[in-house]
Amino acid sequence: MPVLGFGTGSDRVEGSDLVTKQAVLEAIKLGYRHFDTASLYGSEAALGEAIIEALSLGLIKSRNELFITSKLWSTHGYADLVLPALKTSLQNLKLDYLDLYLIHWPICLKKRSEGVSRDRAYDLFPMDLSSVWAAMEDCQRFGFTKSIGLSNFTCKKVADILSVAKIPPVVNQVEMNPLWQQKKLKDFCHGNGILLSAFSPLGAVGTSWGSNRVMDCELLKEIAKFKGKTVAQVCLRWAYEQGASVIVKSFNAERMKQNLEIFDWSLSEDEVKLMDQIQIPQSRGIRAEDFVSGDGPYKTLEELWDGEI
Repeated sequence: MPVLGFGTGSDRVEGSDLVTKQAVLEAIKLGYRHFDTASLYGSEAALGEAIIEALSLGLIKSRNELFITSKLWSTHGYADLVLPALKTSLQNLKLDYLDLYLIHWPICLKKRSEGVSRDRAYDLFPMDLSSVWAAMEDCQRFGFTKSIGLSNFTCKKVADILSVAKIPPVVNQVEMNPLWQQKKLKDFCHGNGILLSAFSPLGAVGTSWGSNRVMDCELLKEIAKFKGKTVAQVCLRWAYEQGASVIVKSFNAERMKQNLEIFDWSLSEDEVKLMDQIQIPQSRGIRAEDFVSGDGPYKTLEELWDGEI
């Protein structure tokens, strides 16, 4: 799996599909080969169209040059809906298989056999992790995905999966950046042979769910200035040096190019120590309050995140 992935999750607005398609084509031209999507994002079709066009233009010679990740949404987090949901994603992408399929969140919404509901405020149900993971394993056995994994899973929930898995997860994709370093989860996952994959490595600036707090961090600005790099490059290099893969999203061509330029330099030991001790309180940017309800399986954020908040 290429360690730097191109994210396609964004706020959906009119014209998003065309913008996403053009951004993916530009990313392929620049050298990106790992693309991250999800049924929830609504970007699978645009990504699939971009892949077809990239092949027709000769930007890539075969689909095998790309690594494609998608995710199971919570309306389909039921054993009998996992494989149909994956097949729908493949139809959207116009692909025969995924390289990686993830459980997007460890919670279920009201069962829905068709379409994707984004209403997370009501009808919350516990996920039967054992049966859903068994269905994920079937997806891999049947050849519809080369590997399977998790997203937004805590140490406890990863351990719950490992206790029943015949095929263990290879990835746990979670929020991770210098202001939410996930040290406990990183050590746990790495100790169990699971790669941590960082989303929102720049704080998801520019989205409805993100903020500027990572990009505005004064220490990160100082390190970037000293090294002649951008703050984004410092954050991406930091995550890479933590042993994580990184999913970064920018549709700006110059920033897309800059985000790739993190592999021919390194942070010094002192710089890493300073970043480890950032005084701004470590906290999640995405708290997922919509998954907390007095009527649902998680009554508090403490319960949802198993204390990892």
